[in-house]
Amino acid sequence: MLTITAFFIERIPVINQYRLPAQVLGIALLVLGVYFRGGYAVEMQWRERVAEVEAKLAETQKQSAAANAALAKKSQAKVRVIQGRTQIVRQYIDREVVRYDTRFAPGGVCEIPREFVKAHNSAAETPK
Repeated sequence: MLTITAFFIERIPVINQYRLPAQVLGIALLVLGVYFRGGYAVEMQWRERVAEVEAKLAETQKQSAAANAALAKKSQAKVRVIQGRTQIVRQYIDREVVRYDTRFAPGGVCEIPREFVKAHNSAAETPK
């Protein structure tokens, strides 16, 4: 507004001497206004993008939580299977220990029966 007014000041003789400073000031204010308006528009675009990314992140976190819950259920099921197999192997070893408990080799060294080795190896196998 000041820029437009400065161009018409030359018709008024008393204010004519302030025409050039008013034009320069008006143009400078106009340029600064356009610059800051552009900066504000860019800032608003970035804020919109950030809001979109935050919304996507929240959705991804919900999906991640659901996937983690499903994975925990699978893991618990596998742990139960492993614990069950471990219990069976322990019972088997306890039954077999009674048979071989009295057998000692000369010199006090205990002989390890094949059944124990087989039970140990089956306990170390991962279930499929």
